[in-house]
Amino acid sequence: MSENRAVDPQLGAIEVHGMTRGSFILRGALAAGAVYGTSAVAPFVSQALAASSTSDVEILNFALTLEYLETAFYKEKGKQVGLSGQAKAYAAQFAEEEAQHVAALTGAVKEMGGTPVKKPEFVFPVSNEKTFLALASVLENTGVGAYNGAAPSLHSKTVLGVAGSIVQVEARHAAAIELLIGKSPTPDGAFDPPLTMQQVLAKAGPLIKS
Repeated sequence: MSENRAVDPQLGAIEVHGMTRGSFILRGALAAGAVYGTSAVAPFVSQALAASSTSDVEILNFALTLEYLETAFYKEKGKQVGLSGQAKAYAAQFAEEEAQHVAALTGAVKEMGGTPVKKPEFVFPVSNEKTFLALASVLENTGVGAYNGAAPSLHSKTVLGVAGSIVQVEARHAAAIELLIGKSPTPDGAFDPPLTMQQVLAKAGPLIKS
């Protein structure tokens, strides 16, 4: 990571109330993004999943937890902060698309003989359109990083295809929000710089909520 890479402290203020493995990894991913920026999320998730034997069902449930978060953000928080214009239109559109991701992942978990994880409770630190859009930007980029980090641990090509089709939409959400708030959709150029899990945990660990 370059020294001038912006971090995303608002991620550290998001509360995720859940005791599942997916919730724990999601809290760690948010904490990593809070300290190092969203480029840190992919290597954190990849190494967190690789630290123990992780099944495709567990990875799908982690992705489902992330999609619960994004759905709640757009569908619930988006209605509370008085959005207008394009921001309001995006929130409504993205809420529906994230809800479809939830349905697809729930179905995939069941098809593999697993039990879909329950939706955790979330608290988002936003109070107006400006802070909502700022958090939307980092959440979408965090989602892209999380999917990219989880993909190498998947065994099923079918499941990998499902994840790939979702992460493409997450990236389009991220780009749309970035352009709306006047930021570059590719702040690091053609590639996001990776960080090791050890680098992330050195400072991100204290931010992980219990």
